[in-house]
Amino acid sequence: MATRVSSVSTAASLVAVVVLVLSLGACTPRPNGPEPTAEEFFAALATGDTGAAAALADRPDDARAALNEAWAGLQATGLDAQILNSKYAEDTGSIAYRYTWHLPKDRTWTYDGQLNMVREEGRWQVRWSATGLHPRLGENQTLALRADAPPRASVNERSGTTVLVPGYRYAFALDAKAAGENLMPTARTVADALRRFDNTLDPQRLAEQASSTKGPLNLMTLRQADRDAVVGALGALPGVVITPQPEMVPTDEHFAPALVDEVRKTVSDELDGSPGWRVVTVNQNGVDVDVLNEVPGTPAPSVSISLDRAVQDAAQNAVDVTGKQAMIVVIKPSTGEILAVAQNAAADRDGPIATMGLYPPGSTFKIVTAGAAIERDMATPNTLLGCPGHLDIGQRTVPNYGGFDLGTVPMSRAFASSCNTTFAELASRMPPRGLTQAASQYGIGPDYDIAGISTVSGSVPPTVNLTERTEDGFGQGKVLVSPFGMALAAATVAAGQTPVPRLIEGRDTEITGDRQPIPPSVVDNLRPMMRLVVTNGTAKDLQGAGDVRGKTGEAEFAGGSHSWFAGYRGDMAFSALIVGGGSSEYAVRMLKGMLDSLPPDYQA
Repeated sequence: MATRVSSVSTAASLVAVVVLVLSLGACTPRPNGPEPTAEEFFAALATGDTGAAAALADRPDDARAALNEAWAGLQATGLDAQILNSKYAEDTGSIAYRYTWHLPKDRTWTYDGQLNMVREEGRWQVRWSATGLHPRLGENQTLALRADAPPRASVNERSGTTVLVPGYRYAFALDAKAAGENLMPTARTVADALRRFDNTLDPQRLAEQASSTKGPLNLMTLRQADRDAVVGALGALPGVVITPQPEMVPTDEHFAPALVDEVRKTVSDELDGSPGWRVVTVNQNGVDVDVLNEVPGTPAPSVSISLDRAVQDAAQNAVDVTGKQAMIVVIKPSTGEILAVAQNAAADRDGPIATMGLYPPGSTFKIVTAGAAIERDMATPNTLLGCPGHLDIGQRTVPNYGGFDLGTVPMSRAFASSCNTTFAELASRMPPRGLTQAASQYGIGPDYDIAGISTVSGSVPPTVNLTERTEDGFGQGKVLVSPFGMALAAATVAAGQTPVPRLIEGRDTEITGDRQPIPPSVVDNLRPMMRLVVTNGTAKDLQGAGDVRGKTGEAEFAGGSHSWFAGYRGDMAFSALIVGGGSSEYAVRMLKGMLDSLPPDYQA
């Protein structure tokens, strides 16, 4: 029968005192056999008492040194030893054993082996050899525990391609002590090589700062491509320290870089899997020789974001055409998924203005004004309303663009032709909070706490001032909206309710602020009006791009005007803005460039 000797040690030191549990088999060992000595050896070994165990060996000094090295190399906290069977003939024998090592972090390692025994002068001893610890352990070798870094998950966009993968950034530092007398020449070369990333670098100042810094002076951290560009000049210089730092890196530096970087910061703590570990044999020179046991790490599940590569690339290419600040935001109305956030280099200089920049929306805000008028029974799409070239309301004279005059027309025609006077007059008859409440129904005004992206939807303050309320009706006055906010408004009409915007799958969005639903009848009336804008109104350039519905806008400011379009096609809502772009036709053309670049009938 098998005999088991076991213990678990909770102390960190090699010979920690542990509880010893010794269970003898039902069969009594033969008195002349090696088993009683083996049991004594295993019992001492299980407690970490390597001296007592080694005293039972024919070479006690060698045995004790090997046992100490094994316990230390494995960082073992305990050992269970089980005798499987024993054999002997005359003065030699063997014990088949099963060891279960208890290692840090609740790891266990179990294997079988054989302990050779010898009898001298009637007394059994362990014939010491490395195989007494493991059958594959060679002489002059020991056991060691190795930890493997946890595998990192990737971040994927909506269609499945990766946008962030495990990689490295490279930290550059200058060590004055290591540079020695070459400090100044090294500093000059470092400044010249890295000035493309920081044009303020000065060799003299670098040398002085490095000399007065305890340890290396941190300079900057570079991505792989930038590191590769300078490592040839700097890698062999005395005093230059280049340290790789594990980090999630983008697969495409041009794919929504600011947004992807924000996602990286948000999910970085979720991407580490569980680490792996190995038990290896190590030779007398400290070199790993063989792997005796290996448990691979478990990667964390990949993270998905809602950006769609096809839409993001199409939107980015479209905004890059103009030199003025330009941006496009795309949202999927049925789910709230953010499909694209694109802005050009000119816009990037002011930060994430596609989602946080606030601008007068101009006539795109007539979507809200028209919806409010319909809900308040002030008009329907077929109600005849005046569209004079100019209209005096209070202290304000409201003009149509270029002073055009349509006379009396249905509201749908005034909407398609973008009559400022029509919607100014409607707004003037609304209560102070009328447009504020209406805007919130379309997603403009509430705050959205979306994981991975910072947003501001807009601001439509209530006002008792007739002039301000009049101007608000056609998107001037005090009304301010972000491209993100106008995309939400368009998505609201498409879906019949404001979708909850989201970017990272599995992360909830917290919304603060009033969000009253829109009556279905209002949405049903707005949709054909927005189609008329494209088929027979101010967005005719979008004809041929599918069933696009929306509203153009040109918002005036001191010194110029912004070019806007907000709308949707199928299950894809969007807003486009060119800051200081002038006529809305430029935003319309920019958006058409995006739609033309998408696969046929995408989200139609």
